[in-house]
Amino acid sequence: MTLSRRRLLNLIGCSAAASPFLTPVSFAAGPWDNRLVVIILRGALDGLDAVQPYGDPAWPELRRTLAGGPEIGSPDLDGFFALHPAMRPLMPMWAAGDLGFVHAVSTPYRDKRSHFDGQDLLEAGTMSLAEGARDGWLNRLLQTVPGVSGDTAYAIGRGDMYLLRGSAPVANWSAEADLTLSPQALRLMELVMQDDPKMHAVLQEAELLAGADVDAGGKRRPGHIRTAAFAAERLRSDARIAAFSLNGWDTHQDQHRALPKALERLADVLLTLKEELTGPVWNKTGVVVMTEFGRTARENGTRGTDHGTGGVMIYAGGALRGGQVGGAWPGLGQAELYQGRDLEPTRDVRAYAAWIMRGLFSLDATTLETKVFPGVDLGDDPRMMR
Repeated sequence: MTLSRRRLLNLIGCSAAASPFLTPVSFAAGPWDNRLVVIILRGALDGLDAVQPYGDPAWPELRRTLAGGPEIGSPDLDGFFALHPAMRPLMPMWAAGDLGFVHAVSTPYRDKRSHFDGQDLLEAGTMSLAEGARDGWLNRLLQTVPGVSGDTAYAIGRGDMYLLRGSAPVANWSAEADLTLSPQALRLMELVMQDDPKMHAVLQEAELLAGADVDAGGKRRPGHIRTAAFAAERLRSDARIAAFSLNGWDTHQDQHRALPKALERLADVLLTLKEELTGPVWNKTGVVVMTEFGRTARENGTRGTDHGTGGVMIYAGGALRGGQVGGAWPGLGQAELYQGRDLEPTRDVRAYAAWIMRGLFSLDATTLETKVFPGVDLGDDPRMMR
């Protein structure tokens, strides 16, 4: 009896729901040598806690229980801003110029402060949701470049990312998917698939993902680290763009307990990317970390913060110029706050992302302002490239 590929997959229980190569993380490959990683923080990161403006005189009064700074263990960045203690492991990256921040940024989204609408607008990259954009801004970027393939960009996660939605090809993978095969089953699959290039490529990816699941000691790694490790593996190969999201940033109460855990996961991800993208690949990589909006300047009555407006963008990578907190600081005095409650945005976060893409991929300003981020004003070069 001839053992077909379909029957073999059924026999070993390799269902679509369980296969890491059939479930989503987004990647794309392109005609460049530089790499871009986009990480979306879902739930609205409190940028004022992550990158603490302890030098602003209004800061202690606004954050009576949450205020941070060098005096209580937050590593100093530049004499005005300090980093949340949970991200202390990133300080060597900061010192090496591989990590930076931009404060007081936002998308054009204002006032309603809905997670869903805020995230949709962030990933659509348009001026408003009324424009009805069907494509995400990363996919529109890919549409402007010839020679893009499904291995160019990867979206990583359990669901479709608006960011990479569109006509340009992308690939997807999810760290939550699991595939366990014995060495005998893997060898049998290799024999059956050796004459089929497409199926053999799928098998190679499955084996790669299985290897990304465990650390050097043989222990299964957490999902966020597996995601970063797999993204790095693909970026060392044909992929040039990777995108994924991290949850857990909505901190309405007991922020002092919830936020450190989320920031530790983010630090793990950035450190894993740097470790896995060693040497020349890291030096050609830019990482952009964005969130839908910031949080209120004043903490609430349950030791948390509510949905706000201005926030922080985090960036990393050997291709970018870190070691700085960019952006025009608006101040935290009552008259300086947006609507008397939020950090005032002083620049569109899309402009910073656009300047990074211009530096990495040599895109012209017109393409960025009209196609990738329609309506954005690039403004002056923030000099984020090395």
